[in-house]
Formats: sequence, C-alpha cells, structure tokens
Amino acid sequence: MKSTQNKKIEQVKETSMIVGIDVGSEKHYFRAFNWRGIEFTRKPIPFSNSMAGFDMFHSAVAELMENNHLEEALVGFEPTGHYWFNLGQFLSGKNIKFVMVNPHHVHKTKELDDNSPSKNDRKDPRIIANLVRDGRYFYTYMPTGVYAELRNASNRRFVLMEEHTRAKNRLHKWIAVYFPEYKGVYTHIDAKGGLMVLKKAATPEDIVKLGVDGIQQIWKDAKLRGSGRKKAMQIVTAATNSIGLKEGLEEAKMELLDLIEDYEIQTKRIERVNDLLKNLCSQIKYVDKLLEIKGIGITTVAGFIAEVGDITRFDDVKELQKLAGLELVSADSGKHNGRTKISKRGRKRLRYLLVQAAVSVIGKNDEFKEIHQYYTTRDNNPLKKMQSLIAVACKLIRVFHVILTKGVDYDASKMLGDIRHPGVADRKAA
Repeated sequence: MKSTQNKKIEQVKETSMIVGIDVGSEKHYFRAFNWRGIEFTRKPIPFSNSMAGFDMFHSAVAELMENNHLEEALVGFEPTGHYWFNLGQFLSGKNIKFVMVNPHHVHKTKELDDNSPSKNDRKDPRIIANLVRDGRYFYTYMPTGVYAELRNASNRRFVLMEEHTRAKNRLHKWIAVYFPEYKGVYTHIDAKGGLMVLKKAATPEDIVKLGVDGIQQIWKDAKLRGSGRKKAMQIVTAATNSIGLKEGLEEAKMELLDLIEDYEIQTKRIERVNDLLKNLCSQIKYVDKLLEIKGIGITTVAGFIAEVGDITRFDDVKELQKLAGLELVSADSGKHNGRTKISKRGRKRLRYLLVQAAVSVIGKNDEFKEIHQYYTTRDNNPLKKMQSLIAVACKLIRVFHVILTKGVDYDASKMLGDIRHPGVADRKAA
C-alpha cells in the first residue's frame, strides 16, 4: 500500500488519460487530459448520478481513449460526502483505476489558473486532474464482504450511541426540572426499577398518590429483583419533599414518557448492533487473540477492524498510524524548532477508538500501566499524560498489527522487552 509521490507520478504515463470529476449529489462533471495536461474534452461533460449516466461516462471515456490512442484511464475526484460511493463502486466494477484528491488541496490550488477563488463545474475538474497528474492523490479503499458489513455496523453504532447519549441527557434535564430528588434515590438515572415507576407515575404528586404499596406492586408484576419496600419508601419520601416544578405537568408527563421510550428504543438498537458486531468479528482471523489482551473488548476490536478494513493491505505499521492521524508532525524552520504534535488527519473515529482503548488498558492492564508510568516519570524527556496516552495508542496499533497479520499470541513480557526502562531491567536482574 505504501507509495511515495514519485511512484504516484510514475503511474501517469504517456499512454494514460487523466480524468478529473467534480462530484455532485445529482450530476457530475468530468474533463479529460493527457499526461502533459492537454485537454481532450474542451469543456466539462455532465453525466447523471444514475446507471444511465455512469454508462454514458464509461462510453465517453472509452471513445476518448480510442480517438487519442491511449491505453488506460486514471480517474480522480474529491470525496464529497457520500455522493461518490455509487460512482466508486461502478468504476471498481469496470476495473477503472480511480484515486482521491484532498479537498483541502483543491481549495488551495483554485487560484493558480485564474487568480480567483471561485468554484464552478468547469474549473474544479481541471484542478482535480492536475493534482492527479502531479501525483498529489491518495488511493481509496472500499471494503468488501465482512469488512464492508463491519464498517456499516460500526458506523451505525456510532450514530446510535450519539442518539442514545442525547436521549439520556434530555431525560436528565427533565428529572432535574420536575423531580430533582430522584437522583438521590438512584445513582443511575436509567435504573430499571426507577423507570418503571416513572412510566406509571411521572410526577412527584402521582408517586405520592401511588404510594409504597403501589410501587411495590409494579415491581412485583414485572418480577423485578433487588427492589424492595425500603427503596419504595425512599422514592415516596423524595416525592413528598420534592421542589420540582408544579405547573405545566400534563405536557411534562407526555414528554417524560416519550423520552423514556426513545431511550429504551436506542438501548435495544445498540444491543442488536453489538450482537451483529460480535458475530461479524468472529469471522475475522485471530480476533480471539486480540480479546485476550486485558482491557480490550469486542467493541474496540470491531471498531478498529471496521475502520482499517483488511489489515494485510498495509505494508508498514506506520501507515496505520498515519491513517489514524497519530503520526507526529513538527513545524521547524532554520534554527527554530517548532512544537511536535499529532497530525489529526485520517479517520477520526479510528483515532477516537485507539485513544479510548489506551485509557482502558492503562487502567486495567498491568503492563500497559507500567509503560505509561515509565513514559511519564523517566528522567530523560518525560511525557505529559496526554502525550503518553498517544504513545500507548500507537503501541496498541503495533500490537494489533502483529497479531492480526501473523496470528501470534499476545506476549506481555515481549512487549515490555521492546521498551527499555528500569522496571524491566530490575525484573531481568532478579
């Protein structure tokens, strides 16, 4: 997968036709050039975002290549949201090589031709084609099979978790306004017994009317364990002394029932997608070896594979680090040594998962905890806690890569042996 800019430029030969496409929601525009930048199309050619449009584009490209005695086409476009997905699938099916250009690069080079930052359907395809000709592009990856299923399921889980959090926050707000004492009875706002009571008696006044016996009967009918008369008395006492709002309660009751319903629906959806992720992960080789690492769960593993895809396509673990936006970059000039930081480019969800995984293993895994301790306390160039967290996340990338590509078992002593620090030296001496 690794490819330098020189190698990318070498892909553009005298027998190549470079096609730049400005992707839109309903209509795309393309222009075609030879390897020197001489245009064949004279003006942008539109085609619809449909099978008929794609077929027209394919026929036009084939005709241009035949008329100009060219052998291959290299298609480039910028990833405009999700609008390129169907086009990319079509090109893959026709074995047409296509690449991506960075939208940031397109924006920065708009003024090179006419000294104007204007954007239009005539200008953008030419800019995209020129970036491809100069080797300023990257290869895209469209997962297939189980990897495609994993990515879709993982993306859906992220969306569901956001909606679940919003529903829970709105539920927190309602209780803080109308029944703030509820939080003193239940540590977790989504406690099953508490939500059962609120469904039947939404306001403190209704809870008082329901009484201790009524609350117990709700739990008894639901066969809920762990909630007895003492807890029921706490709820009634809290409701009796509540300072919550007393006006507008009819609409407030309706709102609470809707909020509880939304929260429970999102919870069930997350459970279903988690089951699907677990089933899909079982189809990937060596996943079980990753789960042997203390602090690493199925959600982390599923999210990592969903974002990375087939890990064997990476030649170097540094490519994975770059994909996650965790590679180090600096701003040095002359005698000035700028601050070194991570690039934060690439897939932000992958970066989020790895940082969260680093937090987990530092808290639960003895060897990673030892590494973190060493990084933050070493005499030479000690790291700040966040810097150490990033270093541990990068270490996890290397561990995941080795296990998934070679199928080796996780070896804590070997991992610690890669890092020289007093803790390991002391153990070896003993």
